[in-house]
Amino acid sequence: MSIAALLLLIAVILAVVAVLPKTPALLRKGLGGTALIFLVLALGFSTTTYVDSDEVGILSKNALGGDLKNGKIIAVDGENGVQADVLPPGWHFWVFPIVHSVKTVPLVEIKSGEVGIIETIDGVPMEQGQLFADEWKPEEVQQMLDARYFLSTGQGRKGKQITVLTPGKYRLNTELYRIKMVPATEVANGEVAVLKANFGKPATVRVEGVSEPGAPEGEDRPLMLAGPGEMGIRAEVLGPGKYPLNTDAYTVTEIWTTLMTAHYSAIGSTNPVSRGAATHDASNEEREIKVRTSDGFSFPVDVRVSYDIDARRAPVVVAQFKDDESPEFRNFMNSTVRAVFRNNAERVKALDYVQQRSQQEQQSHKMLSAELASWGVNIKAVQIGGVADEQSLEPLLKTQTDREIAKQELLTFQEQQKAAEMKKELARVTQESEEERKLATAAYGAKIAEEKKKEQITQAMAEAESIKIKATAQAEAYKEIALQIGKSNAALIEVLKIVGERQIQITPRVMIGGAAAGGGANMGTALIGTMLDSMMAKDEEKTAATQPAAVTPTAGAPR
Repeated sequence: MSIAALLLLIAVILAVVAVLPKTPALLRKGLGGTALIFLVLALGFSTTTYVDSDEVGILSKNALGGDLKNGKIIAVDGENGVQADVLPPGWHFWVFPIVHSVKTVPLVEIKSGEVGIIETIDGVPMEQGQLFADEWKPEEVQQMLDARYFLSTGQGRKGKQITVLTPGKYRLNTELYRIKMVPATEVANGEVAVLKANFGKPATVRVEGVSEPGAPEGEDRPLMLAGPGEMGIRAEVLGPGKYPLNTDAYTVTEIWTTLMTAHYSAIGSTNPVSRGAATHDASNEEREIKVRTSDGFSFPVDVRVSYDIDARRAPVVVAQFKDDESPEFRNFMNSTVRAVFRNNAERVKALDYVQQRSQQEQQSHKMLSAELASWGVNIKAVQIGGVADEQSLEPLLKTQTDREIAKQELLTFQEQQKAAEMKKELARVTQESEEERKLATAAYGAKIAEEKKKEQITQAMAEAESIKIKATAQAEAYKEIALQIGKSNAALIEVLKIVGERQIQITPRVMIGGAAAGGGANMGTALIGTMLDSMMAKDEEKTAATQPAAVTPTAGAPR
């Protein structure tokens, strides 16, 4: 019970007692005066109200104010209804019970980690197509929260506000401002927040190299992102931190920018996509990449693709695929990865694919990077694990084994053929070498013979010259001897010299005819004499032919 009601009750009781017949006259006057005092006090307290420090007084006028016009709900000029001005903490007088009514409400408190989303039930109507009121500048927010200013000078719009309340306590007219508490937007480490504004002008930020979702192929309809104050997916992203966002005015999509790995496994039953510490099961389509080589072999390949999303291109991912966990994004990634691996496999043979795994990894990395760069996906690594399974590997190995055997046999035949050719060539070279040796020997022999011939000629010429010299010398000597002793005597001396030098036996061992010893000696002497005479005669004839006639010696000269 209020104080005014209590005082009024006391005044009524005192007045009743005062009018009772049995009440003495003197007491009756005292009770009447006291009842009048309590009545005055009750009337005074009934026009007074008190507002506590943690409360707000909402004042309503019930009479004597006139009706609100033009659909107004909150009174600014004293009309009947809820008044724009609120009662601050303390005592307030002359608030008449019949004319006014006061309701106290707690202060609006926005706790840490929360945001207060505002909606007003009165104000200037929104423009056609407008969903949210224009955002108030930070320095004007306190004026916006003043109901009288908002509804008069500020020309605040009725409906959902973009401006939000940050943590703190606010003295608001809760009949005008309806506050909804929501958690603040928190962007974790390794993420960015992409905002889609549900208000503003048309988007104007053009994205090169990316078409608008759903645009017909070949038609130039580039993707458009929103700038500040524009409607659509905002080109700027929010990094890690807490933000007081109006989640009614903005749609927030969180995109991971840390390293992620998609596992396309051909062996096993689970094929996770790892993102940071979280692991998500992949779809069935991700569980196998089956390639076909140029020589007709088909087999599965175990593939791991590590990638991240460029924070600056995260709005493109949201615009095209909603987010990086949507089926649209996963299907796009899967189809791109499978197409690259299949295209690469079509250019090589099965055995080369198995043996050139690192080359396939490099090629696939390069092609995937080119395909996905414009979509904001950065390929960090491509790894090929197992190639083929037991079922597909067996015919491949058998074919390759047969092929290797045939190849080895061909190589053996070729080596044998080479050996035969080399042997034949060796025989030819050996024969040619032998013939060349013989020719060289013959030529050398001919050269030696020629040299010997020259030597013999030289020797013969030397001997002839020596003989000539000796003969000349002997002739000169003989000539001198002949001049001194006569030609006959000189000839006899020469014969005897020859017989002595050559040991010629001029006396036969057995005499012919049986003659006596004396007769034989005479015959030998006669024979020698005959020979000497003959030689001397021939020599004299030769000398006479070659020399001039001799001068007749004077008397007394030797003969």
